[in-house]
Amino acid sequence: MEVAILTVGDELLSGDTENTNATWLARQVTARGATVTRILVVPDDRGVIADYVRQWADRFDAVVVTGGLGGTHDDVTMDAVADALGRDLVVDPDAKDAVICTAAEFRDANPELVDAYDLDLDVDAWASVPEGARVLENEAGLAPGCAVDADGATVYVTPGIPAEMKAVFETVADEFGGDVVSERIYTPAPEGAITDLLAELHDTFDVAVGSYPSEEGPNSVKVTGTDLDEVSKAVSWLEERLETVEPEDAA
Repeated sequence: MEVAILTVGDELLSGDTENTNATWLARQVTARGATVTRILVVPDDRGVIADYVRQWADRFDAVVVTGGLGGTHDDVTMDAVADALGRDLVVDPDAKDAVICTAAEFRDANPELVDAYDLDLDVDAWASVPEGARVLENEAGLAPGCAVDADGATVYVTPGIPAEMKAVFETVADEFGGDVVSERIYTPAPEGAITDLLAELHDTFDVAVGSYPSEEGPNSVKVTGTDLDEVSKAVSWLEERLETVEPEDAA
């Protein structure tokens, strides 16, 4: 399963907000055996978002889009996904009920904010999804996510607030999977000193290998493949030729 991750937000591009969503999503997808093939940050630009969703839905098994949901002027992600897939944007009745319920709970819990700012929620804007989408419940916030099937690919849309993104992703986490397995070992050897060894490993076994230097401790080497036995053999071969340390020594 090949997955692309599209993170949306001007605040990410300016550096005002750290893009922790991309890292978290990549780890979750990879841990389930799927392969992340693209990660990109784009602005709150409806046309740009639509272009990438359209391209990636044709190339990959799943596209995860996070950020830009809601009813404010710069929340254009749902519109862009609808554009990309040639769908109309429609108000989902269940999503609307959930938004109304969540908003009422907020008003009850924060009457001073409601009075001070005269909050007037455009419920339809928050509850709109591409036609035919499956609404994904957001137990941590107001804006629901959605999943849209498109010619063999599925486009998943989640809010950008980390807690809400995680809550929505967990509702579909079991839909991500694959045959990719990996093992990691740690070594005090400098990255430049093991270049030839890793090249030989790559030529000897049907695996991918990556080395990752660390400023805080020993470096790591990650061996990845689709055959667990092949990966295990490659790691054993490497351990016979490379000084290693235990993972807890690398923390």
